[in-house]
Amino acid sequence: MIKTALTIAGSDCSGGAGIQADIKTMSALGVYAMSVVVSVVAENTQGVLNGFDVPDEIISAQLDAVFCDIRVDAVKVGMLSNTDAMRAVAQKLTRYNPRHIVIDPVMRAKDDTPLMREDCIDFYIKHVLPVATLLTPNIPEAERISGIKIASYEDMKTAARKICSLGVKAVLVKGGHFDGDPCDLLYDGRDFALFEAKRINTKNTHGTGCTLSSAIASYLALGEPLAEAVKKAKHYISQAIEHSLELGSGAGPLNHFYELYKAKSETKK
Repeated sequence: MIKTALTIAGSDCSGGAGIQADIKTMSALGVYAMSVVVSVVAENTQGVLNGFDVPDEIISAQLDAVFCDIRVDAVKVGMLSNTDAMRAVAQKLTRYNPRHIVIDPVMRAKDDTPLMREDCIDFYIKHVLPVATLLTPNIPEAERISGIKIASYEDMKTAARKICSLGVKAVLVKGGHFDGDPCDLLYDGRDFALFEAKRINTKNTHGTGCTLSSAIASYLALGEPLAEAVKKAKHYISQAIEHSLELGSGAGPLNHFYELYKAKSETKK
């Protein structure tokens, strides 16, 4: 039986981030992808132009439509821009209680445009974070959530402990904002694990956070333990970045289907 994953996020009309990136990732990794759109965002490789937030009653109806009909093996939550969307998502996920909920706390776009209102962040921390089985903040997001300045990996550990004390079951603090090769820190409430990767020299990193969290959710849906799901997701995203696509005038998209294209090409030889 095919495994399933649901993304709850904003859309990206250019296809590089948001729900479009999530669906590509889930499909590439062999799970059946479903979506709940919370915002329609006009953006491209250069930045965000505009956006429209979907009313909370439509968000709730979409969630009911999925959960009342199709088994959901894992959920990925991305952009939630306002308290109405946050409340609707938190209430429905609490009600339906899927086993795996990976939350990417999207606060700003690649061009630094705010995607979560500053006056909503405390509400988000109190009401949305506790439903997460895994939270995947980058350094600035982890600083905002934990209230701790992060300048070292020891600081990442302190922030991870603080974030888990807020009700999150596990946290992956992404170290890509540090110089040198990126190293992400996983804390499951008891133990720490480091995941290292080489830094790839490319400007085409549009949608990396969306892609990583969706990949982790996909591997969890496929039955992988948390640490192994993170390890495999890191490998997947490294390949997608290394073979990213030269599209647009700004930060181009990842190549979500690189492995499939590669396998098809080798089959033809």
